Amino acid sequence: MKASTNERLLELARFLKTRRARVSPEQAGLPSSGRRRTPGLRRGEVAQLSGISADWYAWLEQARNIQVSAQVLESIARALQLDAVERRHLFLLALQQLPADHPTAEPAVSPKLQSFLERQGSSPAFITDQRLNVLAWNKITTLIYGDYGTMSAIDRNSVWRTFTSSYVRQLLRETWEAHARHRLAQFRANYAKFAGDPWWMEFIEALRETSVEFDSWWPQHDVLNGPEGTKFNYHPTGGLLVFDQISFAVTDAPHLTVTINMPANDDTQAKAENLLLAER
Repeated sequence: MKASTNERLLELARFLKTRRARVSPEQAGLPSSGRRRTPGLRRGEVAQLSGISADWYAWLEQARNIQVSAQVLESIARALQLDAVERRHLFLLALQQLPADHPTAEPAVSPKLQSFLERQGSSPAFITDQRLNVLAWNKITTLIYGDYGTMSAIDRNSVWRTFTSSYVRQLLRETWEAHARHRLAQFRANYAKFAGDPWWMEFIEALRETSVEFDSWWPQHDVLNGPEGTKFNYHPTGGLLVFDQISFAVTDAPHLTVTINMPANDDTQAKAENLLLAER
């Protein structure tokens, strides 16, 4: 066994032991069995909660080089009550890959994150999930890209809106195709984690039936991630707006992405501020 593999498995074993030690039987919903020599759950109790054999779980904590499935890791993560960051760490140590997340229809955006968006002022800022649904936004976002608060759930999906909204086409003009291809490639990259999931399959089929461009480009299997660089928006009253885009994942909610479009010049800064003033 390679030294790097051995060290990874040892790190996995140490991680499991520390997470097991912090969960009491009461917290796990198990009856208390009196005083224990060590804190936390026993190996057999973790195995019981995870639905696997005690020997198999013990091999993990002994740093043995055994095959482990994502389904078993999910069970262990639940048994040890791991948070999102710890769960990702578990998957990286055990499988050297990130878990496929299964978000709810509307993952929660914390008040702190919403406050962060609002503090961006004249920079349109919004949060998307792995399906590229827009979940939260600030005021200037609604003034430039549309009032997400009044849209239906499907229209708040940025892929759907890109390919079906005449307003978006007018806003982007000659840059629409590059934007649409980029958005589709982002969506396709995320789809790899959820291939076969009913929501994704139904959404893709609906969009292929609705958009000629999406139906034509989807089979090309283009994938990428990251921001789109400089964006040119032709606002119906504000005129040409030029933004530099930056995106980043939320540390304690890695399934969420924050995107900020920063005015690229003084003219765009002034126009964005005027749009906000006109709403007061």
